[in-house]
Amino acid sequence: MVEDLRHIEFLAINSKEIIEKQVDSYRQQHSYAGTIIGFTVLYIPFFLTSLDGSNHIIQLISIVAVALFIVSILFMLNIFRGKPLDQAQSVIKYKELLAKSYKEILLYEIEANKVAYVKNNVITHKGNKRYMQGVGLTTIAILISIILLLSNTFIEIEKTPTKVVVVNTTKMPKTNLSKDSSARK
Repeated sequence: MVEDLRHIEFLAINSKEIIEKQVDSYRQQHSYAGTIIGFTVLYIPFFLTSLDGSNHIIQLISIVAVALFIVSILFMLNIFRGKPLDQAQSVIKYKELLAKSYKEILLYEIEANKVAYVKNNVITHKGNKRYMQGVGLTTIAILISIILLLSNTFIEIEKTPTKVVVVNTTKMPKTNLSKDSSARK
């Protein structure tokens, strides 16, 4: 009599797919973090250049935005320092599993996937927390920078008046005119 193992096979395949989705999500998060870092690194010089020659108060407030951008970049970089995710079934166990029955192999795979998922969940939770903090700080910094750029554009900066000296070159003094006339004769 052959034992029906379809339900165990289903669970083994399903648990493997869950691990694969977890790993893909982790990789996608790394990709998004890299994109945010790239955007931020390009945006900061643009932002600072746009505020060149602006009001001192606006320049001081811009320090807050730049600091938030820097902290955000650090959070995003911290995501890359995370441990790699466990992808369940270890190649080292293959030789040991050769001596086991098909049912035992399936049960072992389900258990390995469960352990990997729980272990990976701790890593992904930390990564998600850092990522969300970084995205939040980036969003706040962008809003602050946009407000500063708009206020810099629309607020008229009071400048000290420029002194202008008017020189009239059309009227020459009479003494010079008479000397010039006698020199021509």
